Amino acid sequence: MMDDKVNSENPYSRLMAIKKMGIVKNYDEIRQKSVAVVGIGGIGSVVVDHLTRCGIGKLIIFDYDKVELANMNRSFYTPKHARENLSKTDAAKQSLNEINPDVEIIPNNFDITTLENYERMSNILQTQGTTQQDVNQTPRKVDLVISCVDNHAARHAVNQVCLELCLCWFESGVSETAISGHVQFMQPGATACFECAPPLLVAEGIDEKSIKRTDVCSASLPTTMGIVAGILSQNALKYLLGFGEVISYIGYNALKDFFPAIPIQPNLTCSNKLCVQRQAEWAATKEKMVSEAKAAAPAPEKKESAPSSQFAGIEIIDESGEADQHFEVTPFLYRQYQEMTIEPPAAKDKEEPSESAQTVQDFQALLRQVQKKGE
Repeated sequence: MMDDKVNSENPYSRLMAIKKMGIVKNYDEIRQKSVAVVGIGGIGSVVVDHLTRCGIGKLIIFDYDKVELANMNRSFYTPKHARENLSKTDAAKQSLNEINPDVEIIPNNFDITTLENYERMSNILQTQGTTQQDVNQTPRKVDLVISCVDNHAARHAVNQVCLELCLCWFESGVSETAISGHVQFMQPGATACFECAPPLLVAEGIDEKSIKRTDVCSASLPTTMGIVAGILSQNALKYLLGFGEVISYIGYNALKDFFPAIPIQPNLTCSNKLCVQRQAEWAATKEKMVSEAKAAAPAPEKKESAPSSQFAGIEIIDESGEADQHFEVTPFLYRQYQEMTIEPPAAKDKEEPSESAQTVQDFQALLRQVQKKGE
């Protein structure tokens, strides 16, 4: 459990202050969450550092590269790791255990794009999500997958396994020029998958290796990596703990400090048939969730119908929509529903009149005044 006592010896006091301030009501539940991070490079190494400092219960990390001195400009690795010829996963485990020994770190040093290793990854994501804080130690899926890979073959592998296991995941990347990047949230069936709106070279079937420059390596700025990783980690926390709004897609242009944010809907004709199947399942699930929530919610109070007016042949109808309770299916609620713990929205003691309702009432009063003057 996380201690909320404020003292210099408590590593969680500043984190638990967020709970005391009412921003996140359930922050201590972070200890029961498990996250898989695929790719522990410029973005991934910062993300696992963030999540470890935030007190995540378990981190399952995937990579197959070794630490090199060329990594020093953007990662938390040290020259000692490179001299010892450590894999990125083993080096990450060493550093993260020193930062927060409470976090369980599971390193996996293999290439996920081979058929054999793809099955290994799938089995790990499906069975190793249980944390040490879980009351029930039955094997379960991880709570979230975060992709920080630098090639499309690995993105395809993550996309496919998350479609198969119905796992929500974040995709991220930084451009070859190091001045732009992006983060995208993917929920099977509800949002676009990686194949719904792929990059041009993927859509055209071009081998990405064929367009890489041979005379110069890709540029890399720790600042760009850190900004993208910060957005990614923040949205991971929002998804896991159910606060704020999880972004659909956000880009970053470093030259103009421009952050375009757009929703990306699933492609009904996606080339991945499993994605199309998940879209149909999501539509049915969403309809069921909304119906159950509305059925469980208390019935709205009956109101007298708005008086009609024959003035100028106009009839006033209140279209404020107060009688129809709105229920939004968020990614967090969807995960709750999958875990069979969804609860209907709490009834408010007293609702403030909506802007549209006030407008109708004002219009009715104005018409009455006009009618009286005409009598």
